[in-house]
Parts: sequence; structure tokens; C-alpha cells
Amino acid sequence: MGVKSKISLAVLSLATALIWIIFFTYPKPEFKLIVCNVGQGDAILVTYQNNQILIDGGPNKKVLDCLSKYMPFWDKKIEIVVLTHPDKDHFGGLPGVFADYKVDYFMRNDLIISSQEYKLLESQVAGTTTKVINPQNSKGMRLGMIYLDTLYPDQSVENIKSESLDIVKEAEVNKYSIVSLITYSDTKFLLTGDIDNAVSDLVSSIIEGENIELIKYIKIPHHGSKNGISEKLLDVVEPEVAFISVGKNSYGHPREEILKMLKSRNIKILRTDEIGDIIVKI
Repeated sequence: MGVKSKISLAVLSLATALIWIIFFTYPKPEFKLIVCNVGQGDAILVTYQNNQILIDGGPNKKVLDCLSKYMPFWDKKIEIVVLTHPDKDHFGGLPGVFADYKVDYFMRNDLIISSQEYKLLESQVAGTTTKVINPQNSKGMRLGMIYLDTLYPDQSVENIKSESLDIVKEAEVNKYSIVSLITYSDTKFLLTGDIDNAVSDLVSSIIEGENIELIKYIKIPHHGSKNGISEKLLDVVEPEVAFISVGKNSYGHPREEILKMLKSRNIKILRTDEIGDIIVKI
């Protein structure tokens, strides 16, 4: 066999192997929601075939491990990234995400904060082709079979922010967390960022007002902080399963009173510090 024939055979073998690798790694037609185990922080990956939504990026580059684990190696695009609020345990891993992946849309609130690290992230995003959108102008989005609805903050909160808060103190950003409703088929997930009790009550009123029913899954806000989920929100939503994204911390998260509140309603509790990545497949 000549040299050219050997080279052609090697190229053909390599191409065939690559085709088989792609065939076996091509995503199955199933929906997945993964609460990534990123320690004391939040990162949630929603995926259906080649479409992905990433909600928050955790405190560090651990989110990249989650993405590489649940996305095909050849898929380097994330359609939507949502930053619920500019706390580092939610945006710390996003610089790595924007460096390694092309992102079509970046949803975040127009909060002006003093964090230099967050300003660097904003500058990084500005240097890409990513379209930056805010939740007030993007109430309902559809990505293939996935529906992303923003329940909070609404326009009234944006007005309050622009009139009275030129620079939002970092201790206050939790109350502006984006609350999203992810729907696939007839299954709904309520994702709550780090909202506090007062906002939990407000979100419950929004859910009642819009007649949203059958929310099976809920992400407990602020890693199970005592000032996060409200009883009113749990009573309105009546979820079957609660996710708590939490790692080793000095705050006592998740708080015992929150765990008791969930257990008293027979809500199944899934924690990343106990089981690692939490995966829901449909």
C-alpha cells in the first residue's frame, strides 16, 4: 500500500470514528434540568437537545465542569444565560462561561453596583456578540420546547430602582433577583434566585394573579436562608420537590426552620451538598 493510500485510509478512519463519537454523544430528545453542584452558590442548566439555558454561574469555575459534563463536547453555544442578581456566588463563574462559549442572550437587571469584578464581567460581555436583555422587556421567551417566563421583577420594581437607587448596595441586590418559570410540556419549575420573604409574598400574588398552576418543582431561594422562602409562596405553589443549592458555609444554610417548613408540607428536599448535581429528566 502506498503512502498516499495509507494517509487516505487514516483520514477515512478518523472521520468515521468522529462520526460515531458524535452519533453516540448527540443529545437524546429529552429535557433535563440540572442544579449544578457548585458549592455555596447557584448554577442551573436547562437543556433540550442542542438548546441550553444557564441560570447563574456559581461562585467560580466549577460551573464549567457542569457544562462540560452535560453538554456535548462539540456544542460551544449557550442560547440564554440569566443572571438572577449580581452577587459573586451567582456570577463568579460567568467570565469563564463567556470565554469558553458563545452566548446568544444575556438576561440581567440594570442594577448599578460597585463591585469591580461585576464591572469586569459587564465589559467582557460588551466585547462579544451577545445581546444583553432585561427581564422587563423579555417576559416570555421560547427556546425550542422550553418556555422561559420572567415573573419578577416587574416594571414597577424597575421604576423604583431608577428613581431612588442610582447605585444598589450589594446587601440589597437579593430583593431584585430575577424569578423565572421554566415550562417543558406540562412540567413547571419555579427558580427564585435569592429573593427574601417580602418578595416571596409578592411572587405568590403574581402567580395567583396569572392563574399559574401545577408548579411541581421549586428552587428554595438563598441556599435555604431563614429570610428566603415564605409560607405564603409554598401554600400558593404547593410544590412536590424543593431544590437547595448549597455548600459548606458559615451562615447555617440551609436553616432548620426552612427544612421543617418544607417537611411539614411533605415536600421532597434535594440538596447539592448531600447528593451533588440534582438532575430532573423528562
